[in-house]
Amino acid sequence: MKSTNYFFVVVLTFLGWCISFQAQADTRVLKFHSGLAQTRPEAQYIEEFATLVNEKSNGSLQVDVYHSGSLGLKEADMLRIMKGGMVDLALMYGEYYKRDAPALASVYAQGAITKAEQHLALLPTLRSIYRDAYAKWDIHTVGGVVAPVFDVGLHCKAPVNSLAELKDKKVRVWSGHLVDTFKKLGISAQVIGQNDMYLALQTGVVDCAYYLSTVAKTVSLQEVTKYESYLHPWAASPWMFGVSDRTWKSLTADQQKALTDAGEEIWKKTKLLAVDPQREAAAREERKSLGITVLEPFSENDVQTFVDAAMSAWKDMAEASGPEGMKYYETVSTLAKEQQK
Repeated sequence: MKSTNYFFVVVLTFLGWCISFQAQADTRVLKFHSGLAQTRPEAQYIEEFATLVNEKSNGSLQVDVYHSGSLGLKEADMLRIMKGGMVDLALMYGEYYKRDAPALASVYAQGAITKAEQHLALLPTLRSIYRDAYAKWDIHTVGGVVAPVFDVGLHCKAPVNSLAELKDKKVRVWSGHLVDTFKKLGISAQVIGQNDMYLALQTGVVDCAYYLSTVAKTVSLQEVTKYESYLHPWAASPWMFGVSDRTWKSLTADQQKALTDAGEEIWKKTKLLAVDPQREAAAREERKSLGITVLEPFSENDVQTFVDAAMSAWKDMAEASGPEGMKYYETVSTLAKEQQK
């Protein structure tokens, strides 16, 4: 009797192994490249996307996310990489691809919105532009992450809350478009990477940092600047989930639907969270508790002056990128101006 029971246990165990092996064999593993650090808020939504894909495909698809560019792929090469099918999925951000698609840097720019809510009205147009642009590189988009609309302010070592007071200051910015914007205003600005910003402020290379105020604490700006003044909301291009057409065409209709539905779910979720006045107010109070003096915001006249300069610099950038860049600029800027009325 004991030997019979033992035999059945062995058989059942063997069958379990076979079933498990077959299930693993039936699971398609897709590699997802992301250049963002795993600590970034967007990263949690990529992981959530991977989980949803597995659930919606009934386990037939497994998305392995490689954060921080750990696959060794360069962002500047991503359009070519995806077109060649060298990776299955990637987190796509248009401004990274200036070499191969310079027009994509002209889709959206600072100054496009003056109120956070205006960003939501522009999202369908932005999404449509990116979808069609990536399709030219054999990339199929399946939703993505709508970046949160953070406050943008000037973080300075001395009290500054007007463009006039910035005239004799050196300002850190994050893009060439912003350098040109401040140049049009007679203000000296230079691009300094986030990792070098703290030291640049500490050593006097710059006097102020133009930065996302909501997350200023994460880079310890309160240690090297003591004053802050709000200027405008961040015009944040969305992160799109791109699937190589080579991979897309190799999937079943059900698997394609699982990717599409999962991406759409993340898009809708992050869109609902993108504009959050309570989040911004809480972050502002936290910065005050860290010793930051929050000054009165820049005046409406100063904001409009900045927006006019930013729009002009945006147009210059679009013209330099060619007819396609101008088409993107005219489409989005026209809609943006309507939203600002």
